[in-house]
Amino acid sequence: MSIFQFRPLCHSWIALHPHPRGVVQFIGGAFFGSFPTIAYRHLLQEIFAAGYTVVALPFRFSFRHWSLAIELLEEQNALRQELSAIAKHLNYDYKLYQDKTNYSWVGHSLGCKYIALLEILSSEQWQQVLGSCIEAKQIKQVEQAIAHCSIESVSIKGQPSLLLAPDISDTESAVPVRFLAQLLDKFKLGVLPTRAQTQCLIEQSELFNLTGLISFDRDTIAGSFANAQKQPLSENDVLWFLSQLKQRCYRVLYRELSGKHLEPVGVQIGGWIVDFNPWDKFAESIARRNLEGVVLQFLDRLRQREQGLEPSSFQPAPDCASYIRSST
Repeated sequence: MSIFQFRPLCHSWIALHPHPRGVVQFIGGAFFGSFPTIAYRHLLQEIFAAGYTVVALPFRFSFRHWSLAIELLEEQNALRQELSAIAKHLNYDYKLYQDKTNYSWVGHSLGCKYIALLEILSSEQWQQVLGSCIEAKQIKQVEQAIAHCSIESVSIKGQPSLLLAPDISDTESAVPVRFLAQLLDKFKLGVLPTRAQTQCLIEQSELFNLTGLISFDRDTIAGSFANAQKQPLSENDVLWFLSQLKQRCYRVLYRELSGKHLEPVGVQIGGWIVDFNPWDKFAESIARRNLEGVVLQFLDRLRQREQGLEPSSFQPAPDCASYIRSST
């Protein structure tokens, strides 16, 4: 039996599987994402048990979301070399870590926004996409961040992404005092890109073809399909994503489960999952929990899409292939 145990590596925590079928990189939301190996332990343990090496990327708070997203890819580049060296030393399959297409992304809450920004930058026309949605000063900041990073290109093309309760929030979500949030935005000191800018960027991007989305029916932060009549589309990130991603070469994989925004958070204690949320159920029987099963199912489906192994009825048009497969 493989032992599930995290060790520090670079700026992340890794659980190295002796016989990996791939690598899952996870980034959570604000606060709980700061200690992912504890807060999301049950979810990550189930992913590891399914045969994946797990990389838990600690969440960092900042109003400059472009820089944080680019740093995630720098971390992946550094980890590829380190994981390969460690696996080779332990006589594990080390070649798997050298191929970028063996890596997948799973995000929760605000962590999904960072993954989405990387997807936007993966387009060969990313500069034109940015030019249609954000101001020149912000574009220059992105270009400078890319110029200072240690990788040849900023791209996650060919790497599937699974978004759990995606939150593409802006300053008003990060700062609870609305007047202060508006003041920060007025002086260009707030969150960049804003929600509206992020939505524009995703609309303009031709990618997001290897994307899955899981929502929760009582989620008042990211929104849900169940709340379609209660929230405008511009504020319901889940519905907004669904409206956009159904237009891609592959329609987004989607499922709505029972629960609130923090459903992915939880630690196993006996036959229960404790989620640290006294305003929710606090604990749930493992027998009634199906999130992890759906996550693993979606990871398999997304990998089949990347490899072109899905049934013919699900295959994209031939001219979509270059948007899905990695160029490397």
